Amino acid sequence: MSRLVILSNRVADLRKTSQSGGLAVGLADALRQRGGVWFGWDGETLQTQPREATVEQVGNVRMISAAMTVEDYMNYYVGYANSVLWPLFHYRLDLVDFHAPYFDAYQRVNANFAGLIAPYLQDDDLIWVHDYHFIPMANCLRRLGCRQRMGFFLHIPFPPPDLLAASPNHRYLVEALLDYDVLGFQTTADTINFRHYLEEWGVGEVLDERTIRYKGRTIAIDRYPIGIDVESFRDMARNAPDDVRIDSARREKLGRKQIIGVDRLDYSKGLPDRFQAFGKLLAQHPELEKQVTFLQVAPPTREDVNAYSDIRDELEGLTGSINGRFSDFNWTPLRYIHRPVPRETLAALFRASHVGLVTPLRDGMNLVAKEFVAAQDDEDPGVLVLSQFAGAAEDMTEALIVNPYDTDTMAEAIHQALVMPLEERKARHKALLDHILHQDTQRWLATFLNDLETSGGHTNPPPTVSSPPTRPDQRDCIPSAGRLSGRPSAQGALCAATSSPVFPAGVNGPRAE
Repeated sequence: MSRLVILSNRVADLRKTSQSGGLAVGLADALRQRGGVWFGWDGETLQTQPREATVEQVGNVRMISAAMTVEDYMNYYVGYANSVLWPLFHYRLDLVDFHAPYFDAYQRVNANFAGLIAPYLQDDDLIWVHDYHFIPMANCLRRLGCRQRMGFFLHIPFPPPDLLAASPNHRYLVEALLDYDVLGFQTTADTINFRHYLEEWGVGEVLDERTIRYKGRTIAIDRYPIGIDVESFRDMARNAPDDVRIDSARREKLGRKQIIGVDRLDYSKGLPDRFQAFGKLLAQHPELEKQVTFLQVAPPTREDVNAYSDIRDELEGLTGSINGRFSDFNWTPLRYIHRPVPRETLAALFRASHVGLVTPLRDGMNLVAKEFVAAQDDEDPGVLVLSQFAGAAEDMTEALIVNPYDTDTMAEAIHQALVMPLEERKARHKALLDHILHQDTQRWLATFLNDLETSGGHTNPPPTVSSPPTRPDQRDCIPSAGRLSGRPSAQGALCAATSSPVFPAGVNGPRAE
């Protein structure tokens, strides 16, 4: 069985017996089963470019992480990744903040990281790259001579061609994706958008729904809807902490129902519209006074990006406005928590809630929708209100599907969920539970890795990206001189290639110890 090499923005701590999220759990289990490497940014910033990665062996898995410079953090991570790609791929052209140095840093960081991970690769490794931070990674590794099978999974949406074309580097991004052997998207809509781009811009040849031919290579594309570990989350939800049990007992005594939303503080999550819809619910249904509370958990994220401080201020203003208008001395209708809450507590809160609000303006999948369903009591389940623009809505059709931009209709859907008869709730819940059990984390992992193992891989000729760079010295996605200095194990090969790895002029290959 081939080793698995995962590249993602951050690396899970495999020394912990339990991981903080379902994705981390699934990937950690796959790595332990196969053995391999997990590489990513260590979260640290330095004044000068690090020459080596940090390596830690945990069982049969190597955790490899590297820092980046303060300049690269601001231009690559805050800049191109989260001020260009994130809003662009979430259909928010109004929030795209493009500057040429951002793109330069995006190429440079991917090249530097490729140079650091390359020494640890073995000939038959399966390389699985995750998300928008590392779109050019395959090209960077190919140019170093790596010929392993490489797959890419995009966790966020892929935009339609006319939106993607708003980026000055759109062709570069798409051609970089075609350097992989397998491309995975969350939804059918995402795969359609990608194929439409290829057809409209004349990039490659779409052979069928799952196969692209580009420069003599064959690339497989498909939807791989990500799931959760359903049974593990159900067990977690049943074992509520004492404070959650006490709060639930108090609400039950008072005859109050709880609505819950859990999202990172992000403009793509539609939180202001959700708050406004809740305010309209209270205004349109005065009988709900003191009968319902809305708990929104929204921990901070990407606070270095200006758009995030703006939405925080807006939510705090809406919270004060709604509570000031409707609350009483013994009832606060809207509770807003702007800090992280342990996953075990969230699972219990989901189970104790009558309505789950998952109403993003655009989302790749949204695992909160699946976690809410998994947490419910089968005999008295809550109701999921789900945005039509969440990837989960493509399959979870038994939820109450809403347009998150239409706050009036959203308010009525919340009311429908609150008064829905038990038998209807149970029928909807059973169908949703069956779905998430069928498409769980293990199915996602097995399907993608099976497709990657059976892909063209070694038989494909080495790809090249032909898009013109922003500067002549960036024609190749390769590390600049002096920055390629990973330290492989004695057993590790640099890269599986039919010829020796290619290094920039003046750069020697890494030294094995």
